[in-house]
Amino acid sequence: MMEESIQFAKKYLEDILSFFGLNTDVYATTSDEEVIELNIPSTHLNGFLIGQHGDTMRALQFLVSNALKNQGYSVARVSVDVADYKKQRAERVAEKAETWIKTVKESGKPFDLKPMSAADRRTVHKLAVEHGIVSESVGQGRERHIVLKPASEE
Repeated sequence: MMEESIQFAKKYLEDILSFFGLNTDVYATTSDEEVIELNIPSTHLNGFLIGQHGDTMRALQFLVSNALKNQGYSVARVSVDVADYKKQRAERVAEKAETWIKTVKESGKPFDLKPMSAADRRTVHKLAVEHGIVSESVGQGRERHIVLKPASEE
C-alpha cells in the first residue's frame, strides 16, 4: 500500500511541475514516521518552487497530500523539498540552536526564541533533548515559539 502511495505522490507532483514547464524526475522515499518524502532536484526554478519562506513548497505539499486523501490512500503525509532547501535550513537552525542552548546552560536562565515554523521547532526540540535542556512550545499560531530552560536539578 505504501509503495502505491509513493508512486501516486511522485507522479502527481511531477505532473504539477510539468505545468510550469519543468520536466524533471522527483526523488521519492519514505521516512520512518510514514511520511512520503518528495525531493525536487535543483533547477532554474528553485526560487519559484520554494517561494517566500518556503510558502510554495508548503502549498505543493498540501496539494499532493490532499490528492492522496481524495484518492483514498492510507498514507497522506507528505514532505516536499526543493534542492535540499529544508535540509540546509534544518542545519542552519541547528547551528543557531547550539548557541541558544549554550546561553541557557551558562546563564541558568530560561531563553525565549522568536516564533518559528513547526519544522524548525522540531529541530530545536530534538537538539534540546540531546543536550539535556528543557524545551517547550508556547503561544498560538504564528506566535508559537520555544522557551528553552535549564534542566531542573533533581
